[in-house]
Amino acid sequence: MFSAGFDSPLGWVTVWGNDHGITRITCTEAPTDVLPGVVPAPVQAGVDQLQAYFAGTLMAFDLVLNPSGTDFQQRVWKALLDVPFGQTRSYLSLSRTLGDEKAIRAVAAANGKNPLWIVVPCHRIIGSDGSLTGYAGGLWRKQWLLNHEQKSGQLSLF
Repeated sequence: MFSAGFDSPLGWVTVWGNDHGITRITCTEAPTDVLPGVVPAPVQAGVDQLQAYFAGTLMAFDLVLNPSGTDFQQRVWKALLDVPFGQTRSYLSLSRTLGDEKAIRAVAAANGKNPLWIVVPCHRIIGSDGSLTGYAGGLWRKQWLLNHEQKSGQLSLF
């Protein structure tokens, strides 16, 4: 496992992974130690593309991803990739997309366990009433990300 980090408007971002892809992305208040060694190409690409995202010059990621999760979590995370930049969906809508609107709580839980924040855009999932609900990185980060995407493009709530 290797990592590389950089400072962002939301805190210190660390991209973790190996030659098989990015396994997780973290954001902390203070810089974290990065693991020594040559940074694999997928990790470096993650850093480069996230920096471009924060600069407002990138609206779609093209990265090799390799997160660990259950089959259900993987399905939810894959569905999140279909939510376009600058748009939002509700947890209910995401549940329906996955074929079971009664799975809304399970979908919300899987969304909350997303290890690839921003790249797998869990911040674009909001409450059915348009409210900002649940974000592992804090609601202020979710609000910042949605505002950032609104400035860089057109934000549509549904």
